[in-house]
Amino acid sequence: MSAADVLTPVLGPPPQRAAGTFEALEREWGVALPEEYADFGSAYGDATISDFIFLYGPRTLQSYAARMGPRMARSPFVPGEVLPAKGGMLLWGNTVEGDQLFLVDRGDGRWTVAAFRRNWADWYESDLTLLDWLRQALTGQVATDWLPVWPRRHTLVPAQE
Repeated sequence: MSAADVLTPVLGPPPQRAAGTFEALEREWGVALPEEYADFGSAYGDATISDFIFLYGPRTLQSYAARMGPRMARSPFVPGEVLPAKGGMLLWGNTVEGDQLFLVDRGDGRWTVAAFRRNWADWYESDLTLLDWLRQALTGQVATDWLPVWPRRHTLVPAQE
């Protein structure tokens, strides 16, 4: 299923704007981004969910990774390298609380959601892929005591150009 198929009931349809792709970034980094993230990032990236989660997409992923990736790689709470480092985790978003959201390659073609939880000063891992985690987290189906009680209806605000 596509990101739009999974997330439209939760976030509404993807914003009507030029989505862009990650092809140039993948060439520069020498990696293939997880297919699920590439689909999600192209559809919903470069936006904010309910004034809480910032999503990085084709326009913002590279600059965010350049700014925050090295800081996260040096953190004693983050257990590995961050893309573009070979074999690194993908830093795909953050919260207004400063939590950093990652996808971790499990080596079997699955990338699952993990997070550095800033206020908790720890590392959170789930066994859920990005779309499953977002759908469940945004509807209260995942125990996420570090995320807010969500409004009944989410708002998706595209990032300013």
